[in-house]
Amino acid sequence: MLKKYIVASILLFLAAFCYGQTNFSKGEDLLMQNSPSQAVVFLERALAEDPANTIIYLYLGIVYEQLNRADEAIALYRRALPIAGSMSANVATNLGNVYFMKGNHELAEQFYTQAINHNSVYSSAFLGRGNTRVRSGQLTNAVVDYERYLILEPGSSQRDSIQQMIVLIRAETAAEEMKRVIAEEEKRRLEEERQRLLDSVSASLQSLGDSSKGISSGAESVENYEGEFELD
Repeated sequence: MLKKYIVASILLFLAAFCYGQTNFSKGEDLLMQNSPSQAVVFLERALAEDPANTIIYLYLGIVYEQLNRADEAIALYRRALPIAGSMSANVATNLGNVYFMKGNHELAEQFYTQAINHNSVYSSAFLGRGNTRVRSGQLTNAVVDYERYLILEPGSSQRDSIQQMIVLIRAETAAEEMKRVIAEEEKRRLEEERQRLLDSVSASLQSLGDSSKGISSGAESVENYEGEFELD
């Protein structure tokens, strides 16, 4: 009898717990369990119930990303950004992440920068912007962002990889600078050689012009005739 009572009490407790669980908490649990296709239904319901809750926007945006619904994630984050308040850096960084995945590096950098402007110690934005700048060829600026990230996150699990990236970028930048210097030097040498040859040819032409001044065709003066005319 006691055993049946205990079982019944547990079932009653679980039923009460499940009944009392909100759409948000169900969606959150399913997201944490890596079940985005199930979480999306509850999180969409939760957002309809509480459209000013930035956390719901963030969770639902992540679910959309996991479901490869990038455009919906972008639209959602853009709706959230004006009302995000203290979480503006989080929302802007997520926007940057989606644009980065879509290959739009210009907008990705724009939103990472916006996140940093909202929160100058938000490390994820520096890492994201560094990655974006590598893709867009801004290597020197990428190093600045990576180094800032490592200062903010000294225990990062990605520390070794980031440091290796910094070393590679610096080596590549140094090699490019060396090539630029060599190219500039070669260009200067060729310009000097061309100018030397031009001066040499000009001098030769000038010398030739000077030596030809004494040469006359004979048509510049009237000839004197000292003999006598003979008429037939």
